[in-house]
Amino acid sequence: MQEPIAGAATLEGAAAPVSAVPEEPPFVSAILGDLGFCGHYLHCHRGGRSGRGHILYSLYMAGGTRTQRELGEQFDLKPGSLSELLAKLEAGGLVERTRDERDSRRLVVSLTERGEAEALAERAKRVRFRERCLACLAPEEQERLLGYLDRVKEHWRSLDGTD
Repeated sequence: MQEPIAGAATLEGAAAPVSAVPEEPPFVSAILGDLGFCGHYLHCHRGGRSGRGHILYSLYMAGGTRTQRELGEQFDLKPGSLSELLAKLEAGGLVERTRDERDSRRLVVSLTERGEAEALAERAKRVRFRERCLACLAPEEQERLLGYLDRVKEHWRSLDGTD
C-alpha cells in the first residue's frame, strides 16, 4: 500500500471514490471521427467555403454580375479579405470590378469570358462530384442517411440553442 502524501487532501467519509471520465457510448468516437473526416474532405476537396471556384460559380449563377457587398455577405467575408481575393481574380483575368453607374460607392464584380469558362469548369466538377460522392450507397440508403444526418443536425442545434 502506498504511503499518503504529506499535506494531500483525503476523501475520508466520502460515499464513493471519485471516478474518472464517464465511459463513452459505443461508436461515438468512430462516428464523430468519420463525420470530421467528411467535413475535412468536403472543405479541402470542394474549395472551402469561399475559394475562387465558389466566387466564380456564384457570379455565374447570378448571371455573371454581383456587387462586391453581395459576395461578401454570401460568403461571410470581411471587406478586406474579399477585396484581396477579388484582386487576385482580377489579376488573373477572371473578373472585372467597376463602379456602379447609379451609385459610385458600389463596386460591381463581373465575370470575364475567361472567368465564365472557369465557372463552367467548376460547375462540371460539382456535377461530377455530386454524381459520384454517394454512389457507394443505394438510393434507399442515401434517403436513410439523409434522415439520420437531419436528426443529428437538429439535435446538435438544440444542444447549442441555435434553432
